[in-house]
Amino acid sequence: MKIAKPRQLFVNLPVADLARSKRFFAALGFEFNPQFTDDNAACMMLSDTGFVMLLTRPFFQGFTKQPITDATKGTEVLVALSCSSRAEVDELAQKALAAGGRTAMPATDHGFMYLRSFYDLDSHHWELFWMDPASPAK
Repeated sequence: MKIAKPRQLFVNLPVADLARSKRFFAALGFEFNPQFTDDNAACMMLSDTGFVMLLTRPFFQGFTKQPITDATKGTEVLVALSCSSRAEVDELAQKALAAGGRTAMPATDHGFMYLRSFYDLDSHHWELFWMDPASPAK
């Protein structure tokens, strides 16, 4: 399938304490778009086309009739974020742990792909990965 125009992706995550979550992700080096950030939501910029909306739980609930999953008891989504190198994977993982995150799974090295994962302050599961651009396995 050929995509005519790059799509934007907005991942929406419920958070218990928006200010705390913003501090956590700022400690990892992420910035927020003030145009889409207020007391209910923060637009974390991953790239020109990828964003994570951190939403207070009551605000998040307004977008769905389903109950919000308790991420401390189950996993609804794995948020996978590509990195430019193995070193960046390690750097971001270390920053996440230093800022209060928890290791989700042991580091995995497949040769052509390296990854580490962590749970953020609300127990959302994040995967940080690097893939060798020269590898035919990608």
